[in-house]
Amino acid sequence: MRFVHATTFAVAVTVLATGVTALQGDPDRVVPGGGITAAGWHGNVIDAGSIKQGRTINDSKFAMNGATIEINAGPGGIYWNPANVGTGDFTVKATFKETNYLKHSSHPHPYGVFIAGAGLDSAKPSLLYCSAYGNGTFIVRGFAPAAPNDIFRLGGNRPTAHDSINKAGDDATTTQEVALSVKAGNIECAVNGAVVATHPVTEVIGADKLSTTNGIAGIRVGHNLDVAVTGFAVSK
Repeated sequence: MRFVHATTFAVAVTVLATGVTALQGDPDRVVPGGGITAAGWHGNVIDAGSIKQGRTINDSKFAMNGATIEINAGPGGIYWNPANVGTGDFTVKATFKETNYLKHSSHPHPYGVFIAGAGLDSAKPSLLYCSAYGNGTFIVRGFAPAAPNDIFRLGGNRPTAHDSINKAGDDATTTQEVALSVKAGNIECAVNGAVVATHPVTEVIGADKLSTTNGIAGIRVGHNLDVAVTGFAVSK
């Protein structure tokens, strides 16, 4: 019996140590002068790792510079203006310029757009996002209160490579246009003008997923990223 207890304790310590090591290897930074200063915009930290660190949206910086949205992310989060709503068939898109690829992280993190936003300022929001990474991959993923760990995935658990997605160069910058559309019963994720994933709307509607594809559209940014966003728009 003592052997079992000792083994269990050792495993627990190993798991705890591994989690701490992973966190120390890529923790959220705290951006000086953080907060949201763009009129009409709101934000929320929804990433589990950032929440465990006690981060808030004020640990990131979201500001307007002319027509450009400048985001210096500490924790990963979402940003939205409630005036941007998509219903029926529509497209939300924006162009993202990543300006410091891997400067603040040990591995790539995503940035893109989301649709179907509801309860965005709560601890358990609903939304579906398409995001690109500076290493040439993308992911389509959703948050829903009833989903396991609040997350559901489309097209697999890991980012997927696609030729249309740009990779960061030696200057640590890259630019991607990311679009997410509801069209003729399908959800389409497009990066740089090429559709990289198509899923029936029925795959995102369900008891542990979304209740509708209608809702607020906005911006999704992973942690420790610097991105300049232009051309954010919702259109029919």
